[in-house]
Amino acid sequence: MPPRRIDIIDGRAALDAVRAADDAGEKPARNDLATAVRYLLQLLDEKAPGNSVEVRVPPFGAVQVIQGPRHTRGTPPNVVEMDAATWIAVATGVEHWTDAETAGRIHASGTRADLLDVLPLRP
Repeated sequence: MPPRRIDIIDGRAALDAVRAADDAGEKPARNDLATAVRYLLQLLDEKAPGNSVEVRVPPFGAVQVIQGPRHTRGTPPNVVEMDAATWIAVATGVEHWTDAETAGRIHASGTRADLLDVLPLRP
């Protein structure tokens, strides 16, 4: 069964709630954070469908994107992993991919594990 699609209204509301909490210096509600992360992963999948790069944002979700060689078992050769706050920042353009990667908040391995061409998303 495919994962449930997040409605655009619900996704944007979750992003707004996360931003509001951040602006207030508060920790966002876990449900809002999870929905925002999954919504942005969904948008990435729509923008760059494929199976050659796995983008992981534990514990909230993962998606395989970018056209290229498909991986079927074990650890994929191209993996990108980061925390939820970093994912939201780079996906929405608040922070540039290169800055977050240089700061060590993005862990990317593999020759195709670079999302510069597909980020930021414009939710």
